[in-house]
Amino acid sequence: MSDIFSSLGMGFGVALQPYNIMMAAVGAMMGLIVGAMPGIGSLAGVALLLPLTFKLDPSAGIIMLAALYYANMYGGSFSAILLNIPGDSPAVMTAIDGYKLTQKGRAGKALLTAIIASFTGGTVGIVILTFLGPGLADVGLRFGPAEMTMIILMALTSIGWVLGDNPVKGLVTTGLGLLLATVGVDLSTGASRYSFGVPELMSGVSFIPLVIGMFGFSQVMLLMRDMRRGEADEAPKEEGVVQQKLTIKNSLLDKSEVKEVVPTAVKTGLFGTFIGVLPGAGATMAAFLSYIVEKKTNGRRGAEMGRGALVGVAAPEAGNNAAAAGAFAPLLSLGIPGSGTTAVLLGGLMMWGLRPGPLLFSESPEFAWGLIASMYVGNIICVFIAILIIPFLMNILRVPRRLIVAIITVVCVVGSYSVGNSLFDVGLMLAAGVVGYYLALYNYPIAPLLLAFVLAPILEKSFTASFEISGGSPAIFIQSPIAATFLAITVLICLIPILKKAIIRR
Repeated sequence: MSDIFSSLGMGFGVALQPYNIMMAAVGAMMGLIVGAMPGIGSLAGVALLLPLTFKLDPSAGIIMLAALYYANMYGGSFSAILLNIPGDSPAVMTAIDGYKLTQKGRAGKALLTAIIASFTGGTVGIVILTFLGPGLADVGLRFGPAEMTMIILMALTSIGWVLGDNPVKGLVTTGLGLLLATVGVDLSTGASRYSFGVPELMSGVSFIPLVIGMFGFSQVMLLMRDMRRGEADEAPKEEGVVQQKLTIKNSLLDKSEVKEVVPTAVKTGLFGTFIGVLPGAGATMAAFLSYIVEKKTNGRRGAEMGRGALVGVAAPEAGNNAAAAGAFAPLLSLGIPGSGTTAVLLGGLMMWGLRPGPLLFSESPEFAWGLIASMYVGNIICVFIAILIIPFLMNILRVPRRLIVAIITVVCVVGSYSVGNSLFDVGLMLAAGVVGYYLALYNYPIAPLLLAFVLAPILEKSFTASFEISGGSPAIFIQSPIAATFLAITVLICLIPILKKAIIRR
């Protein structure tokens, strides 16, 4: 224990150098901006900035890129809460309750909740990384293809029961998300699937145009429908969105709200850290599973999630920020990236001549512990910057609805076009918006579709790898105690409605 504290002290000696603090601040500011802009995301942001850091000292370079990574998690919640457009895939869950709170005139509280939860979850993740990183990485390595297949199958099965009021509708949109995820080339056989001879579909349906269309452009269509009815020329007075002067002061949480948010953030922060350690799981899965855990374990407040609850914002935000920290455990301790972004960082470390793995802490202790210490510093910087910009974000809500429609439309078009500089992506976004509009019109939840779309590729790879390892035998899914446990939970979830009906009949 004393060795850890002395090593951490050495790390703070590196992290608190003025130049490194400045790099952390630059990374945090850029991460907040990138996170709030649909179509970029942490992976693209880190990849684009990586070449610019090669002339920097390795410690300064990795500190800036790491700050961009976890600040991106903060920023993704801003557009999700204010405009119902998640800045990145982990913010999909935040949009569910966050945008409903905005519609109720509680956008300030939703934003501050997201910031507090992000800070708390991130801090929990960093503390665990500090003391238990190598041990957590070993646990994560026990999750092979069979275990990952079962945990994702469990997640997909439970989506319909967690999101939305009608589980059947949730399962329908989950199935639609899985179907969309199969478009493109089968990586195992090289065969084309559902591309219909369209070259742009050979690489699959792009996530960013899909999420922008489903969440953003569908909202434009709903607003335009209300405006035609004369219902939404301005924000409704009863919601208090336009009339209320939104400042930091009236965004503050009262004691009862703090008592709701902080325990939730700590609990889901612990859970999210473990998910972040799992190779390939990532912040999106952490946000989704954290939301499920909170909804199922928080009693009355959990039942309110999905209708505009602060804990519905806190749970996914704490989970995804903790996962961002947790993803560094296998990266630093074993040289195995826990997410796409840490995979890019791994490439950067190698180009700097560093070897992530068990020897990193002994061969380059100042670098390794300087990075961990910088996360504490960067997390505080993120909170400070994020709180300061709340009043500027609030100005969005005082804009007339007609102008908001125009702004969201421009953001949707630019965001979808920026992915590959392709008008096809813009067309895909528009098509997704139309589908999202009709799904919303008939009360089909959209989030299960997007979450299934994100998790499906991981499921397919894990499922295929499982059969390759077992020689085609499905017994692999019950031979592992971990996989068998998740399989049993999945079966139980499927049996719950049948058991409920049987109990009611008796």
